[in-house]
Amino acid sequence: MKKLAVLAGSVALAVACALVLPEPPVQAAEVAADTGQVLVAPPGYALVHRMPAADFEPSAAYRWLDVLLAASGRDAQRFSPRPTVLSRTMAIVLTSMYDAWAAYDVVAVGTRLGDRLRRPPAERTQANREKAIAQAAYRTLLFVYPDDAEWIREEFRKQGHDPDDASTDTSTPQGMGNVAADAVIQYRRHDGANQLGDAPGGDGRPYADYTGYAPVNSPENVVDPLRWMPIPFSDGKGGTFSPGFLSPYWGRITPFALERADQFRPPEPPQWGSEQLEREIQEAARVNAGLTLEQKTIVELMREGPRSTGQSGHWLQFAQDVSRRDRYTLDQDVKLFFAIGNVVMDAFIACWEAKRHYDTGRPYWWVRMHYAGKQIDAWAGPGRGVAKIPAEEWQPYSPAIFPTPPFPGFPSGHATASGAASRTLELFTGSDAYGTMAIQEAGRMTEPDATSAQMQARNGTPATDVPSSREIRLLLPSFTATAEMAAVSRLWGGYHIRDDNEQGLILGRRIAMYSWPKYQAYFDGTAKPAAM
Repeated sequence: MKKLAVLAGSVALAVACALVLPEPPVQAAEVAADTGQVLVAPPGYALVHRMPAADFEPSAAYRWLDVLLAASGRDAQRFSPRPTVLSRTMAIVLTSMYDAWAAYDVVAVGTRLGDRLRRPPAERTQANREKAIAQAAYRTLLFVYPDDAEWIREEFRKQGHDPDDASTDTSTPQGMGNVAADAVIQYRRHDGANQLGDAPGGDGRPYADYTGYAPVNSPENVVDPLRWMPIPFSDGKGGTFSPGFLSPYWGRITPFALERADQFRPPEPPQWGSEQLEREIQEAARVNAGLTLEQKTIVELMREGPRSTGQSGHWLQFAQDVSRRDRYTLDQDVKLFFAIGNVVMDAFIACWEAKRHYDTGRPYWWVRMHYAGKQIDAWAGPGRGVAKIPAEEWQPYSPAIFPTPPFPGFPSGHATASGAASRTLELFTGSDAYGTMAIQEAGRMTEPDATSAQMQARNGTPATDVPSSREIRLLLPSFTATAEMAAVSRLWGGYHIRDDNEQGLILGRRIAMYSWPKYQAYFDGTAKPAAM
């Protein structure tokens, strides 16, 4: 029973940390269309997530992370959110920035060329570090986001750099950045991601499956109810389509710090017909019928919208909060972002290896099958609150255009990434304390036109015990609490059963604890040189 207490505690914590303010003037504030974040001036007593103070001066690494996040959001909008792909693209860019920076440090070594690029003391200036980081970021951004080349070139130009400088003279910071970036690019060009679409067995499209995965189930023919099957998405035009398993081969990608993808593979999930699975399916249906405004807000905070940068982007934004809170230098930012980017990439690789291995379903179908032929209390759709509906119409708290992620459930990607990133932040900072506030508008992405009373309606009757404002302030007291909030949000949203989330957190934390000494070795110069 000890394991079950992990998320039970976080449920209470998340509710306790959500504050509904009486009547804040949310109508007068700008609300981000893609995230539901209320963009208000941060209170003087609190650090607000993604809201730098007016006098904040970001480091070059912080600025280039902002560009990376924007480019990743644009990629998500162009191709639909691909958390696997984005975890890798962000890690590549952040690794190249770290490697370029390391050449100007006294002891740190790069991941590909070790200390072979070390520059003499006279060249270890702040200006050279910033130029080298910018050049490396630019080159790798072009590599991972070729469809946005013109936008990337313009961003580089805006910051005062020459997009056509292809120098490889490492006595100049531009040349250093290009050389460091190229070493990372060559290493990652054929790392199993099929970025170029040239993997044997593929169909020529970038990031296409080359392993021949096919689901054993279809809605018309359920061979094994435990196994995953595609879920219908609205196409926004009155029709539906069912995406296949996103990146079913992702467990074959070369990890950064792990020895292999299955190194910490979680134990077997509960089986169909078992008491545990029945209990957890019932729980998923029950919580769906009782979501508060605060819980709905937490679901959306952790899910984000059509420009979602996934859990990689989200935890890098949490890392940016830490940078602002602790007034980090360029050197600290480079190392922190490098560690978070890579530990989350490894978390996705390990998580997807387990998803492919176990190939389990999700509540979307399980609730419908478990309660088949019955009327159940459930979320009835945008602005309709909770009502009795046929079990066959049960749906997660999510827009019809993205009802649930298109890949197997066990373990949760959100939980795995959050477990890895939160523990790495704790190890890097030396403390689990976070102390941040996230200000959100409840239901912004799922039921944007509904009032709070309509959102919380019961059997067609609008609620009378909720505030008219939809602004919710969520307190994120620690990295651990934030990770557990991310994990439990997946249960509340209807995307996962409890075991998916608990095992994901454990997997992520194991990855972080194993990996941390390797990051430290790069920082202190004791890492072994990479094989060339």
